[in-house]
Formats: sequence, structure tokens, C-alpha cells
Amino acid sequence: MAKDYYKILGVDKSASSEDIKKAFRKLAHQHHPDKASGDEAKFKEINEAYQVLSDQKKRQQYDQFGQTFDQAGTGGFEGFSDFFNRGGNANNGGFSFEFGDMGDVFGDLFGFGGSKNRGRSRQQVGHDIETELTITFKEAIFGTQKTVTLNKDEVCSKCGGNGIEPGAKILTCPECHGTGQILKSMGFGISFGATCPTCKGTGQKGEKDCSQCHGSGVNRTEKKLTVKIPAGIDNGQSIRLTGEGQATRKGGRSGDLYIRIRVTPDKIFVREGDDILTQHQIAFSQATLGGKIEVETIDGPLTLKIPAGTTSGKIFRLASRGVQHVAGRGRGDQLVKVVIRVPERLSRRQKELLEDLSREGI
Repeated sequence: MAKDYYKILGVDKSASSEDIKKAFRKLAHQHHPDKASGDEAKFKEINEAYQVLSDQKKRQQYDQFGQTFDQAGTGGFEGFSDFFNRGGNANNGGFSFEFGDMGDVFGDLFGFGGSKNRGRSRQQVGHDIETELTITFKEAIFGTQKTVTLNKDEVCSKCGGNGIEPGAKILTCPECHGTGQILKSMGFGISFGATCPTCKGTGQKGEKDCSQCHGSGVNRTEKKLTVKIPAGIDNGQSIRLTGEGQATRKGGRSGDLYIRIRVTPDKIFVREGDDILTQHQIAFSQATLGGKIEVETIDGPLTLKIPAGTTSGKIFRLASRGVQHVAGRGRGDQLVKVVIRVPERLSRRQKELLEDLSREGI
């Protein structure tokens, strides 16, 4: 069955390149295999769709050939001969080409490493990490600093990440002969360039593996990070720390750390966007005659004037008493809803007074 790449990414056929990129990033983050809720098969499918639709030429070919686009090797390559001719090989009537020509599509599907530079694998990137951090309502409003403890891969301190025992000779990799890639046969005379499993694409092999990391270039380490929480951050939002994810071998780039913020509810204040909602009860006499009441704000107590004739449910706005705009200057407002308090029990004198008022039509 042909795959509908537009449906996989959840976009229309008229979607712009930016729309496609946004959809891919959202879905890739959601289904990343390193997450507890991740789905490796779905992640690969999303990446495959993105590699086609993000490339203008491939997208045009996909739109043109439709159902035959994904039938590679079974007659569906008509119209793509110019692509394969770039790596044509007359040997045995088959062909080979640099894996980088296909980007990440087959690289993710088959586990090979792509390459932009002929004969060399591209820079490795460590996996991202996602964790959660719980803070109080007021910490979210005013900002704070927290310490996060992670168990993650860090570059080996002994070998610097190259996986070679210090002092040992560095030799040319015997498997790829220093190219960093090997040709991997897919049958039918077709060969794909893949990252060399012996040297992990570096083209070099140590005479002796590092005794600390056993040649991996990384060690599992407990690391504590001080994280600055910006004022105004909301429940469910994430903070990204570039380069604080899983490390990879020397020369590679560490992944990123995503910290999802959880904010505990407050007993008094309720947040709605950058505004804060509160509720305050007033007596019938205060609503009728007017007066002053003391209300709680996140900055402390404040006197609020209640005009005569205030009805139950009326909302008063306290300007700039809300949440700091996390992406700009200024603050939201505090909205105070007043509710007339109805006493459950009345004294004889109170009943008599209310009966007199009732007779007066009040």
C-alpha cells in the first residue's frame, strides 16, 4: 500500500514548507523513541514523510507519481532514473550510490548513517532527554532556580570521547580503510553506503580501547544542573537546554534536554493565560451601601473599593496585578469576582430588620 505522506504529517497537500516543518517537529518530539510514550516505527514513518515533503523536487515527484512513489525496486522508479544515474555502476549490471543522496529516509528505515561528504559519515548527534519538574504556583509566577539531577551519557573524561586508551596508537580502520563508511549489499546488485560499525564513522581505530568507557566514548554519569525557571512560565510548558541531552562520541554533538514544567494548583489564585482569577465574598450590606474590602493579590493584600449597589458576581479588574508576560514586558491583570454572602443563620434582631426591609420593597 502506498503511503500518504501528507496524512502521516497531518497536513494538507497545499501546506507550505513551514507548515510541514512545524508538523514534523511536533510529531517527532511526540513519538521520539527515547520517550516513555515514544513509538520507533511511527517516528521512522514521520521522518520518511518529512524527508520527501521537505524537499521540493522529491515532493513534486511524489505528487506526480502518487501511488507508485513508494514502490522502489518493483517498477516504481520510472521518472527517477536521473537520480540513480548519479551513482550508476556498470558492474554486474547493478548500481551503487552514496547514501547521503537519500538523506535520512533510508538512513532511519535501515539504521544506516547518511552523509553529505562523500566517504564520510555526518556528525553524530546524541539523543534528546525529556524530564519533568514540579514547582509551586508562586514559583511559576515570579520565577525561580531549581536543581535537576540526571543519569545520562557524558563524554568519557579519560579518552575525551574517542574511545581509545590514552597513549595507544591510532590506526586506520581496517574495515572501512579510513573512509568511515562501508558498502552494504541490499541484493539485486544494489549497495548502500552505511556507517562503518567498527570505527562508528571516524575512519580510525585505536590499538586499544579505553579502559574506562570500553571504546564507547561515553560514560553513564549522574549530573546535577541548575535550571533557571523564567517568571510567568505556565503549566505544561517546556524549557530547552541545548547540549544537555545524551552525549555521543568525540566530534559529535550532544542532544538537548527538555524540561516539562508542572505547576501545583494554588488555594486562592487561579491562572487564566496571564490573568489571575480570585473570588471574594461580601456582605449584603456592603453590596448595597458600598464600602472597602481587603483582597489578596500575588504581591500582597490590597484594598478594593466596592461601590454601592454592587451585584453578586460582579468582576473588578486590578490592572498589572497578574502574571509576568514570559515572552515580553508587562503583566496581566487580576480579576476579582465578588459574591454576596448569604448567612445560614440569623438572630431575631437580624430577621426583624430584614422583614422591615422586605416590607419597604428592598
